[in-house]
Amino acid sequence: MKTIFSGIQPTGGIHLGNYAGAISNWVNLQSADTKNIYCIVDLHAITVFQDPKELHYNTLKAASLIIAAGINPEKSVLFVQSHNGDHAELAWMLNCVARIGWLNRMTQFKDKAGKNKENSSVGLYVYPNLMAADILLYDTDSVPVGEDQKQHIELARDIAIKFNNDYTSIFKVPEPLILKENARVMSLRDGTKKMSKSDPSDFAKILLDDTNEEIISKIMKAKTDSLPFPSIGEGLSERPEVNNLLSIYTFTTKMPREKVISMYESKGFVEFKKDLADSLVQTIAPIREKQIDLFKNQDYLLSILKQGAAQSREISGKKLQEAKAAMGFVKC
Repeated sequence: MKTIFSGIQPTGGIHLGNYAGAISNWVNLQSADTKNIYCIVDLHAITVFQDPKELHYNTLKAASLIIAAGINPEKSVLFVQSHNGDHAELAWMLNCVARIGWLNRMTQFKDKAGKNKENSSVGLYVYPNLMAADILLYDTDSVPVGEDQKQHIELARDIAIKFNNDYTSIFKVPEPLILKENARVMSLRDGTKKMSKSDPSDFAKILLDDTNEEIISKIMKAKTDSLPFPSIGEGLSERPEVNNLLSIYTFTTKMPREKVISMYESKGFVEFKKDLADSLVQTIAPIREKQIDLFKNQDYLLSILKQGAAQSREISGKKLQEAKAAMGFVKC
Protein backbone atom coordinates (compact mmCIF):
# COMPACT_ATOMS: atom_id res chain seq x y z
CA MET A 1 0.00 0.00 0.00
CA LYS A 2 1.43 3.37 -1.00
CA THR A 3 1.58 6.27 1.44
CA ILE A 4 0.43 9.79 0.62
CA PHE A 5 1.37 12.71 2.87
CA SER A 6 0.37 16.36 2.72
CA GLY A 7 -0.11 19.31 5.06
CA ILE A 8 -1.73 22.70 5.36
CA GLN A 9 -0.82 25.72 7.47
CA PRO A 10 -3.34 26.98 10.05
CA THR A 11 -2.81 30.64 9.21
CA GLY A 12 -5.58 33.00 8.25
CA GLY A 13 -8.64 31.21 6.95
CA ILE A 14 -8.87 28.19 4.68
CA HIS A 15 -10.14 29.54 1.38
CA LEU A 16 -11.67 28.26 -1.82
CA GLY A 17 -8.24 27.92 -3.45
CA ASN A 18 -7.07 25.61 -0.63
CA TYR A 19 -10.22 23.54 -1.01
CA ALA A 20 -10.21 23.28 -4.80
CA GLY A 21 -6.46 22.83 -5.19
CA ALA A 22 -5.68 20.60 -2.20
CA ILE A 23 -8.35 19.48 0.26
CA SER A 24 -10.87 18.26 -2.32
CA ASN A 25 -8.09 16.17 -3.84
CA TRP A 26 -7.23 14.78 -0.40
CA VAL A 27 -10.86 13.75 -0.03
CA ASN A 28 -10.86 12.03 -3.41
CA LEU A 29 -7.63 10.18 -2.63
CA GLN A 30 -9.28 8.55 0.38
CA SER A 31 -11.05 6.15 -1.96
CA ALA A 32 -7.74 5.01 -3.43
CA ASP A 33 -5.81 1.99 -2.20
CA THR A 34 -3.42 4.16 -0.19
CA LYS A 35 -2.46 5.12 3.34
CA ASN A 36 -3.35 8.82 3.64
CA ILE A 37 -1.64 11.03 6.23
CA TYR A 38 -2.65 14.69 6.52
CA CYS A 39 -1.10 17.20 8.87
CA ILE A 40 -1.93 20.68 10.14
CA VAL A 41 1.57 22.15 10.04
CA ASP A 42 1.56 24.61 12.92
CA LEU A 43 5.37 24.44 13.24
CA HIS A 44 5.62 25.79 9.71
CA ALA A 45 3.20 28.56 10.61
CA ILE A 46 5.50 30.08 13.24
CA THR A 47 8.26 30.78 10.72
CA VAL A 48 6.58 34.21 10.76
CA PHE A 49 5.15 35.62 13.97
CA GLN A 50 1.76 34.29 15.00
CA ASP A 51 -0.38 35.70 17.75
CA PRO A 52 -0.61 32.75 20.20
CA LYS A 53 -4.36 33.03 20.67
CA GLU A 54 -4.91 33.23 16.92
CA LEU A 55 -2.65 30.24 16.24
CA HIS A 56 -4.55 28.17 18.81
CA TYR A 57 -7.91 29.19 17.34
CA ASN A 58 -6.82 28.78 13.71
CA THR A 59 -5.39 25.31 14.33
CA LEU A 60 -8.68 23.99 15.71
CA LYS A 61 -10.59 25.86 13.01
CA ALA A 62 -8.45 24.29 10.29
CA ALA A 63 -8.96 20.82 11.76
CA SER A 64 -12.73 21.24 11.91
CA LEU A 65 -12.87 22.61 8.36
CA ILE A 66 -10.76 19.77 6.96
CA ILE A 67 -13.04 17.18 8.56
CA ALA A 68 -16.15 19.09 7.48
CA ALA A 69 -14.82 19.17 3.91
CA GLY A 70 -14.71 15.37 3.84
CA ILE A 71 -11.53 14.04 5.46
CA ASN A 72 -12.65 10.95 7.34
CA PRO A 73 -10.52 10.12 10.43
CA GLU A 74 -11.44 6.46 9.87
CA LYS A 75 -9.84 6.52 6.42
CA SER A 76 -7.02 9.04 6.94
CA VAL A 77 -4.59 9.98 9.68
CA LEU A 78 -5.21 13.62 10.62
CA PHE A 79 -3.02 15.29 13.24
CA VAL A 80 -1.37 18.51 14.32
CA GLN A 81 2.36 18.68 13.58
CA SER A 82 3.41 19.94 17.02
CA HIS A 83 1.67 16.94 18.62
CA ASN A 84 4.40 14.73 17.20
CA GLY A 85 7.89 15.76 18.30
CA ASP A 86 9.51 13.38 15.80
CA HIS A 87 9.06 16.03 13.11
CA ALA A 88 11.17 18.64 14.89
CA GLU A 89 13.83 16.13 15.96
CA LEU A 90 14.33 14.71 12.48
CA ALA A 91 14.29 18.24 11.04
CA TRP A 92 17.35 19.11 13.12
CA MET A 93 19.14 15.98 11.94
CA LEU A 94 18.31 16.87 8.34
CA ASN A 95 19.58 20.42 8.91
CA CYS A 96 22.96 18.74 9.24
CA VAL A 97 22.51 16.83 5.99
CA ALA A 98 21.03 19.53 3.73
CA ARG A 99 23.44 21.94 2.05
CA ILE A 100 23.20 25.74 2.28
CA GLY A 101 23.43 25.98 -1.48
CA TRP A 102 20.26 23.91 -1.80
CA LEU A 103 18.35 26.25 0.50
CA ASN A 104 19.71 29.31 -1.29
CA ARG A 105 17.95 28.12 -4.42
CA MET A 106 14.52 27.90 -2.76
CA THR A 107 12.36 30.51 -4.44
CA GLN A 108 9.66 30.63 -1.79
CA PHE A 109 12.08 32.03 0.82
CA LYS A 110 13.04 34.76 -1.63
CA ASP A 111 9.36 35.50 -2.30
CA LYS A 112 8.32 35.57 1.35
CA ALA A 113 11.37 37.36 2.73
CA GLY A 114 11.63 39.83 -0.13
CA LYS A 115 14.07 42.67 0.46
CA ASN A 116 13.86 42.08 4.22
CA LYS A 117 15.63 38.70 4.28
CA GLU A 118 18.21 39.78 6.88
CA ASN A 119 15.36 40.33 9.35
CA SER A 120 13.57 37.09 8.50
CA SER A 121 13.54 34.25 11.01
CA VAL A 122 16.01 31.39 10.67
CA GLY A 123 12.95 29.15 10.66
CA LEU A 124 11.68 30.71 7.44
CA TYR A 125 15.02 29.91 5.81
CA VAL A 126 15.31 26.30 6.96
CA TYR A 127 11.64 25.30 6.99
CA PRO A 128 12.06 23.27 3.76
CA ASN A 129 14.17 20.88 5.86
CA LEU A 130 11.26 20.52 8.28
CA MET A 131 9.01 19.84 5.30
CA ALA A 132 11.45 17.14 4.21
CA ALA A 133 11.25 15.62 7.70
CA ASP A 134 7.44 15.67 7.54
CA ILE A 135 7.57 13.66 4.33
CA LEU A 136 10.44 11.26 5.03
CA LEU A 137 9.18 10.16 8.45
CA TYR A 138 6.33 8.21 6.86
CA ASP A 139 8.07 6.42 3.97
CA THR A 140 5.95 8.65 1.78
CA ASP A 141 5.57 7.54 -1.81
CA SER A 142 3.70 10.56 -3.13
CA VAL A 143 3.09 14.13 -2.03
CA PRO A 144 0.14 15.86 -3.74
CA VAL A 145 1.35 19.35 -4.60
CA GLY A 146 0.85 22.12 -7.09
CA GLU A 147 3.62 23.15 -9.45
CA ASP A 148 4.65 25.94 -7.04
CA GLN A 149 5.48 23.38 -4.33
CA LYS A 150 7.34 20.92 -6.54
CA GLN A 151 10.71 22.45 -5.58
CA HIS A 152 10.19 21.43 -1.95
CA ILE A 153 9.69 17.81 -2.96
CA GLU A 154 12.86 17.95 -5.04
CA LEU A 155 14.73 19.17 -1.94
CA ALA A 156 13.26 16.32 0.14
CA ARG A 157 14.47 13.91 -2.53
CA ASP A 158 17.98 15.43 -2.48
CA ILE A 159 18.13 15.16 1.31
CA ALA A 160 16.90 11.55 1.30
CA ILE A 161 19.45 10.55 -1.34
CA LYS A 162 22.34 12.26 0.46
CA PHE A 163 21.36 10.72 3.82
CA ASN A 164 21.09 7.27 2.22
CA ASN A 165 24.51 7.69 0.60
CA ASP A 166 26.22 9.15 3.67
CA TYR A 167 24.80 6.67 6.20
CA THR A 168 22.40 3.80 5.59
CA SER A 169 19.71 3.62 2.95
CA ILE A 170 16.61 4.04 5.12
CA PHE A 171 14.62 6.84 3.51
CA LYS A 172 12.23 6.27 0.66
CA VAL A 173 12.75 8.89 -2.06
CA PRO A 174 9.33 10.55 -2.52
CA GLU A 175 7.68 11.60 -5.76
CA PRO A 176 5.57 14.70 -6.30
CA LEU A 177 1.98 13.85 -7.16
CA ILE A 178 1.01 16.64 -9.52
CA LEU A 179 -2.73 16.21 -9.64
CA LYS A 180 -4.78 18.09 -12.14
CA GLU A 181 -6.15 20.86 -9.96
CA ASN A 182 -9.92 20.81 -9.72
CA ALA A 183 -9.59 24.54 -10.24
CA ARG A 184 -6.67 26.91 -10.06
CA VAL A 185 -8.37 29.60 -8.03
CA MET A 186 -7.00 33.09 -8.32
CA SER A 187 -7.67 36.32 -6.45
CA LEU A 188 -11.08 37.86 -7.07
CA ARG A 189 -9.36 41.24 -7.34
CA ASP A 190 -6.39 40.26 -9.51
CA GLY A 191 -6.67 37.21 -11.73
CA THR A 192 -2.90 36.99 -12.19
CA LYS A 193 -2.30 36.16 -8.51
CA LYS A 194 -3.34 33.03 -6.62
CA MET A 195 -6.03 33.39 -3.99
CA SER A 196 -4.12 33.95 -0.75
CA LYS A 197 -4.82 33.86 2.97
CA SER A 198 -2.55 36.86 3.44
CA ASP A 199 -4.28 39.09 0.90
CA PRO A 200 -5.24 42.29 2.77
CA SER A 201 -8.56 42.54 0.91
CA ASP A 202 -11.39 40.34 2.18
CA PHE A 203 -12.99 40.69 -1.25
CA ALA A 204 -10.05 38.90 -2.89
CA LYS A 205 -10.85 35.52 -1.33
CA ILE A 206 -13.76 33.22 -0.54
CA LEU A 207 -13.30 31.56 2.86
CA LEU A 208 -14.86 28.21 3.68
CA ASP A 209 -16.55 29.78 6.70
CA ASP A 210 -17.96 32.80 4.84
CA THR A 211 -21.69 33.34 5.27
CA ASN A 212 -23.97 32.99 2.26
CA GLU A 213 -24.35 36.77 2.18
CA GLU A 214 -20.57 37.27 2.20
CA ILE A 215 -20.09 34.79 -0.65
CA ILE A 216 -22.74 36.49 -2.78
CA SER A 217 -21.33 39.95 -2.05
CA LYS A 218 -17.76 38.93 -2.91
CA ILE A 219 -18.75 37.30 -6.19
CA MET A 220 -20.99 40.17 -7.30
CA LYS A 221 -18.10 42.58 -6.63
CA ALA A 222 -15.46 40.31 -8.19
CA LYS A 223 -13.40 42.05 -10.85
CA THR A 224 -14.09 41.23 -14.51
CA ASP A 225 -13.40 43.68 -17.35
CA SER A 226 -15.23 46.02 -19.74
CA LEU A 227 -15.59 43.45 -22.54
CA PRO A 228 -18.71 41.33 -23.17
CA PHE A 229 -19.06 37.81 -21.80
CA PRO A 230 -16.65 35.55 -23.72
CA SER A 231 -17.70 33.37 -26.61
CA ILE A 232 -16.75 29.73 -27.28
CA GLY A 233 -13.29 29.49 -28.74
CA GLU A 234 -12.18 32.86 -27.43
CA GLY A 235 -8.76 32.83 -25.80
CA LEU A 236 -8.82 34.20 -22.27
CA SER A 237 -5.11 34.68 -21.58
CA GLU A 238 -5.67 38.44 -21.66
CA ARG A 239 -8.77 38.21 -19.47
CA PRO A 240 -7.45 36.56 -16.26
CA GLU A 241 -10.30 37.64 -13.97
CA VAL A 242 -12.96 36.27 -16.33
CA ASN A 243 -10.95 33.07 -16.79
CA ASN A 244 -10.79 32.69 -13.00
CA LEU A 245 -14.55 33.03 -12.49
CA LEU A 246 -15.18 30.48 -15.23
CA SER A 247 -12.77 28.07 -13.54
CA ILE A 248 -14.59 28.46 -10.24
CA TYR A 249 -17.95 27.86 -11.93
CA THR A 250 -16.74 24.68 -13.63
CA PHE A 251 -15.36 23.44 -10.29
CA THR A 252 -18.56 24.02 -8.32
CA THR A 253 -20.98 22.77 -11.00
CA LYS A 254 -18.76 20.12 -12.71
CA MET A 255 -19.96 21.51 -16.06
CA PRO A 256 -17.60 21.67 -19.04
CA ARG A 257 -16.35 25.19 -19.65
CA GLU A 258 -17.77 25.28 -23.18
CA LYS A 259 -21.26 24.55 -21.84
CA VAL A 260 -20.94 27.31 -19.22
CA ILE A 261 -19.90 29.82 -21.88
CA SER A 262 -22.73 28.81 -24.19
CA MET A 263 -25.23 29.24 -21.34
CA TYR A 264 -24.22 32.81 -20.52
CA GLU A 265 -22.89 34.19 -23.81
CA SER A 266 -26.21 35.92 -24.45
CA LYS A 267 -27.04 36.66 -20.79
CA GLY A 268 -23.92 38.48 -19.62
CA PHE A 269 -21.96 38.80 -16.41
CA VAL A 270 -24.78 39.78 -14.02
CA GLU A 271 -26.70 36.53 -14.56
CA PHE A 272 -23.47 34.55 -14.60
CA LYS A 273 -22.31 36.02 -11.28
CA LYS A 274 -25.69 35.40 -9.63
CA ASP A 275 -25.60 31.74 -10.62
CA LEU A 276 -21.91 31.43 -9.72
CA ALA A 277 -22.65 32.81 -6.26
CA ASP A 278 -25.52 30.32 -5.86
CA SER A 279 -23.31 27.40 -6.87
CA LEU A 280 -20.64 28.50 -4.38
CA VAL A 281 -23.20 28.78 -1.61
CA GLN A 282 -24.38 25.24 -2.36
CA THR A 283 -20.76 24.02 -2.22
CA ILE A 284 -19.59 25.90 0.86
CA ALA A 285 -22.68 26.12 3.09
CA PRO A 286 -22.73 22.39 4.02
CA ILE A 287 -19.02 22.53 4.89
CA ARG A 288 -19.50 25.66 6.97
CA GLU A 289 -22.48 24.26 8.88
CA LYS A 290 -20.69 21.00 9.67
CA GLN A 291 -17.59 22.95 10.73
CA ILE A 292 -19.63 25.05 13.15
CA ASP A 293 -21.01 21.91 14.79
CA LEU A 294 -17.54 20.34 15.04
CA PHE A 295 -16.00 23.49 16.49
CA LYS A 296 -18.67 23.64 19.18
CA ASN A 297 -17.82 20.07 20.23
CA GLN A 298 -14.11 20.60 20.92
CA ASP A 299 -13.79 17.54 23.14
CA TYR A 300 -14.73 15.41 20.14
CA LEU A 301 -12.49 17.42 17.82
CA LEU A 302 -9.51 17.07 20.17
CA SER A 303 -10.15 13.33 20.49
CA ILE A 304 -9.79 13.01 16.71
CA LEU A 305 -6.52 14.96 16.76
CA LYS A 306 -5.25 12.93 19.73
CA GLN A 307 -6.02 9.70 17.88
CA GLY A 308 -4.29 11.02 14.76
CA ALA A 309 -1.21 12.07 16.72
CA ALA A 310 -0.92 8.63 18.27
CA GLN A 311 -1.27 6.98 14.86
CA SER A 312 1.36 9.28 13.37
CA ARG A 313 3.84 8.68 16.21
CA GLU A 314 3.45 4.94 15.83
CA ILE A 315 4.68 5.25 12.23
CA SER A 316 7.20 8.07 12.56
CA GLY A 317 8.84 6.81 15.74
CA LYS A 318 10.19 3.73 14.00
CA LYS A 319 11.68 5.77 11.18
CA LEU A 320 13.23 8.29 13.57
CA GLN A 321 14.92 5.50 15.51
CA GLU A 322 16.29 4.06 12.26
CA ALA A 323 17.69 7.48 11.33
CA LYS A 324 19.28 7.97 14.77
CA ALA A 325 20.86 4.54 14.68
CA ALA A 326 22.18 5.20 11.17
CA MET A 327 23.83 8.44 12.35
CA GLY A 328 25.41 6.71 15.34
CA PHE A 329 23.36 8.04 18.25
CA VAL A 330 23.51 5.94 21.41
CA LYS A 331 20.23 4.29 22.38
CA CYS A 332 19.53 3.89 26.10
